[in-house]
Amino acid sequence: MKNKKTEANVDMIISKTFSGLNMNALKYLLPLWMSPLSGVAIRCTFAAVAFWIIACFTKPEKSTLKEKGLLFLLGATGIYGFMFFYLVGLSKTTPVSSSIFTTLQPIWVFIIAVLFFREKITVMKVVGILIGLGGALLCISTQKSDDLASDALTGNMLCLTSSVIYAVYLVLSNRLLKSVGMYTLLKYTFTGAAFSSIIVTLFTGFNAPVLSFPLHWFPFLVLLFVLIFPTVISYLLIPVGLKYLSTTVVAIYGYLILIVATIASLAIGQDRFSWAQMSAILMICAGVYFVEIAEKKDNKPSFSEKE
Repeated sequence: MKNKKTEANVDMIISKTFSGLNMNALKYLLPLWMSPLSGVAIRCTFAAVAFWIIACFTKPEKSTLKEKGLLFLLGATGIYGFMFFYLVGLSKTTPVSSSIFTTLQPIWVFIIAVLFFREKITVMKVVGILIGLGGALLCISTQKSDDLASDALTGNMLCLTSSVIYAVYLVLSNRLLKSVGMYTLLKYTFTGAAFSSIIVTLFTGFNAPVLSFPLHWFPFLVLLFVLIFPTVISYLLIPVGLKYLSTTVVAIYGYLILIVATIASLAIGQDRFSWAQMSAILMICAGVYFVEIAEKKDNKPSFSEKE
């Protein structure tokens, strides 16, 4: 089990590094080379097809029709909802701001645990939540719209919503992984997400100049990076982390997304340094840290460890 946990931690580092770079790649593509909703449809459909093909070369996994139906619904609402709000939000704000809200996921995981799994509430956890939410409010209230963020307030609120939805997905997928295999999870959740994305696209239209001929090779290569690494490979690695690490530990790797996205954004000019933004980052990191330290000090295991 120790080796499995080490492997899970390495997998999460790779996965979240790709996720951090994913923010910068998507920011480059949105909305000039593809609309946010078309981007969601491309990612979800590509991933669904890829996971079904990959699963053909793996050992068959047993699952019931009910479990497959639940996974489909989880993907149709959870994964699609997360990507929907995330891509639309990212198109209106900066990669650093969007990654700030991603880092809030452990706090949402804990709140869900309190509401639905009777997680123990302590003073340190409450302090951590308040500090983290204070950081989010600081980012939302101080960032102004400019040439890098067309509608910062709306974009930040949408990214905040996406982080809540993804936290719900983390909790539910963690529970379902106890009875279904990793590839079953990926196949059916992304099939559900692809189904939702296709239905929405039928009403909103498909707009992706990046796929038009003659091909513009650099945007197309950026899109391939998004589809192969942050989408397929990253999501292949996440269930490994969910299987051998607690849900909250997996969510804490959101710190790495923040670090990678911040360094890349400042390096390529997708964001500008801001003391208010830096203060928000430090407050959220401190808040998540307090929640995690409090959890480790509890005598009772967290809900994700009891299952």
